[in-house]
Amino acid sequence: MNTYSIIWNNFKSSRRSLFSLYIFMVLFIISLFSEIISNDKPIIMSIDNEIYYPYLIDYKEIDFGGDFETTPDYKGYFMTNLLQSDDNWVVFPINPHSYNSINFDNANPNPAPPSRENILGTDDRGRDVLARLIYGFRLSVIFALALTAIGIIIGLFFGAIQGY
Repeated sequence: MNTYSIIWNNFKSSRRSLFSLYIFMVLFIISLFSEIISNDKPIIMSIDNEIYYPYLIDYKEIDFGGDFETTPDYKGYFMTNLLQSDDNWVVFPINPHSYNSINFDNANPNPAPPSRENILGTDDRGRDVLARLIYGFRLSVIFALALTAIGIIIGLFFGAIQGY
């Protein structure tokens, strides 16, 4: 039996370590899809029987009959009225906030406590805490994995030189 098998069997013998691994993997997989779970742009929408994908393509407000050459505020007055008229529809993510979007329509002063609009509340600038946690977790784990991979490569290189 090699060393890795012994380490893995020792790890598996503890239910707590396996449970922690499962929780970590679920959270990491969820965070990989953070743009679909938490974003201030709709995933898909239909305006005047034409399908748009704002999650994938950056549209301008002019594309929807607006006045500006900038990205529309999909929760703003113009887009809300447009999406509520006729047979238009929209599908927003589960958490309709991005890590950097500011909730200007918050009923409480910032930092706001948890509410129906912001599940974990907002920070001092009105940004959604849940969205920032999801995006931050992904960034932290990917950065840690990259540093680990770089450390292993450097260690193998210098270990091989030292062994030679």
